[in-house]
Amino acid sequence: MEGMRYDAIIIGSGQAGNPLSQALAKLGKSVALIDYSWLGGTCVNTGCTPTKAMIGSARVAHYARNAARWGVHAGFVTVDMREVLIRKNEIVEKSRTALETHVQTQPNIHLYKGRARFIGPKEIEVLTNKLEADQIFIDTGTNATVPKIRGVDSVNYLTNEGLLELREVPEHLIVVGAGYIGLEFAQMYRRFGSEVTVISDGGQILPKEDRDVADELQLSLEAEGIRFIMDARINRITRTARQVEFLFEGAPDDTIYGSHLLVATGRKPNTSDLELNRAGVDVDEHGYIRVNRRLETSAPGIWALGDVTGGPMFTHISYNDYQIVFGNLYEGKDLATDTRIVPYAVYTDPELGRVGITENEARKRGYKLKVGTVKMTDVARAIERGETHGMMKIVVDAANDRILGAAILCSEGGEVVQILSTLMLAEKPYTLLKGAIYIHPTMAEGLYSLMDNVKPID
Repeated sequence: MEGMRYDAIIIGSGQAGNPLSQALAKLGKSVALIDYSWLGGTCVNTGCTPTKAMIGSARVAHYARNAARWGVHAGFVTVDMREVLIRKNEIVEKSRTALETHVQTQPNIHLYKGRARFIGPKEIEVLTNKLEADQIFIDTGTNATVPKIRGVDSVNYLTNEGLLELREVPEHLIVVGAGYIGLEFAQMYRRFGSEVTVISDGGQILPKEDRDVADELQLSLEAEGIRFIMDARINRITRTARQVEFLFEGAPDDTIYGSHLLVATGRKPNTSDLELNRAGVDVDEHGYIRVNRRLETSAPGIWALGDVTGGPMFTHISYNDYQIVFGNLYEGKDLATDTRIVPYAVYTDPELGRVGITENEARKRGYKLKVGTVKMTDVARAIERGETHGMMKIVVDAANDRILGAAILCSEGGEVVQILSTLMLAEKPYTLLKGAIYIHPTMAEGLYSLMDNVKPID
């Protein structure tokens, strides 16, 4: 069959692929955009948009249920999951529709709905169509992994996608995994009214974070009634008539029971059906596409962007991947992934805003350090809001007083940390903020005390 010829082929319409298609179309390039599902990728459909919408509903339930703490008596609180899902779906559908409409109105973009596979270095097959282009961009993202636990395939486990569609509040939700996704869902469903137990084979929650920050968040979640079983080795999972049964090796309890199981133990790349070997695109042992600092693959004229590269798995990083590739190819820039400063947030409550490297990582790299911390119990705005769980932490290079990283664990921590992120972008010392004027009272005002507490450490 004779192929359709394009200037560019983009596989995947996530937060890198979609803006890239729009930018290329504006330059007059002919673009084939391929996606087998809804436009918008994980973020719009099964990630950021739906989860944060539901976290918003859960937060209101939490405030209403605990309103007496603030002298407000709201009465008996119930959660209608049908209405929660309707609200969430309306927000998601609005985003999907906007993307679809925008693509359909671009004459230079031809949308193909189906799964793509390489049939040659510059050739793609989707459904019965053969497409050709000198530039091909891969933005196929990831999906949930399932741990190799005996019996897991027999218990109707849920991943993040399935849990987002659950029409009832679980009686007892068991979460396997204590990373970002697992903790957000654990708190969300605890606030909806579920009993929640988090099981992890690690010694701390959020294993990529510093221990003091992780422990502070765990204390806050435990205060809401979430149970944690750490350093656990699950021997077998079975389902009885009504419950999921966990048997452990060396855990505090030999057996626990739950009504629903969420598997949140990591992600794997959507590369297995692309037949990348036909294009000469290398992948690592986990299936992630190998790229250089400019996001070029091993095959000339093929780039990979977003989560499929195995880099930081955040929507804003996928978008920045688009900025890097487009800037280098069409704007005469010299951008790379190894020089960027990466901020991110974990949407628990308190919210963890993070940027740069941790104290633990800085020590491994051999830096001489200064570190500052302050508890939210010492921040006026947190006291006034009645939300004093959390802490602020800053890690500084003692050689030049520049910020290496920071963790802000408080209400709106993701907003506050971006103040420090901006200072890092400007390559200015942390001392610049010691003389700053902060609005009183705000969470950011806690930076006063944080800066004053910075001290050299061994």
